Amino acid sequence: MSEVRVIKVKQSVLANNDSRAELLREQLKKNKVFLINVMSSPGSGKTTLLVNLINKLKSMGFRIGVMEADMDAVVDAETVGNLTGVKTIQLHTSGECHLDAKMVSEGVEAIGEEGLDIIFLENIGNLVCPAEFDTGAALKLVLLSIPEGDDKPLKYPLMFRVGDFFAFTKLDALSVFDFSVELAEDHILKLNPNARFFPLSAKKDEGVDKLAEAIASRAKEFFKE
Repeated sequence: MSEVRVIKVKQSVLANNDSRAELLREQLKKNKVFLINVMSSPGSGKTTLLVNLINKLKSMGFRIGVMEADMDAVVDAETVGNLTGVKTIQLHTSGECHLDAKMVSEGVEAIGEEGLDIIFLENIGNLVCPAEFDTGAALKLVLLSIPEGDDKPLKYPLMFRVGDFFAFTKLDALSVFDFSVELAEDHILKLNPNARFFPLSAKKDEGVDKLAEAIASRAKEFFKE
């Protein structure tokens, strides 16, 4: 009987990705560019929040670029570009449900680092694949919308384990849905004791200032390191 070789492909792929991500992180740090990986389910309000956030950060003097990831279409990139005026590019993943460090490196090269302080990466909308791949980001912003329910950290723990900032979006719908902000925070803190929370409504511009200020503070710390 011939010997069967078992290759742990996923481990190999992730290890290679982690190496690429670290190289990208070092490059961005050297050039003082703060990369933010924005992750969430589809329809959680990523694009709406980004538009609001970007305009606030622009008013603080930050120079911003955006990389919009999608399997197809350019709707989000056009929306962000038109409503903020910042440099925006679309990344098509050819069917992949996530971005890896190689894809992000290509995106950074395409958008160009010169003249930018912050680059937002709007990742593919789902709570599984994007959490598994380090993109080289300095900050991971995870959105959980009120209509999704407060149990999502229990169902998709990795996403809530790897995040840094957590925005509870569509807070204006809290009275309509069975969602407890306190319970959601408790679920996440059990996975991630360093998590920071930002309940907000981007549409009504409630709570977004606090998130913008926290991002600005984290970026300034990053530039000093």
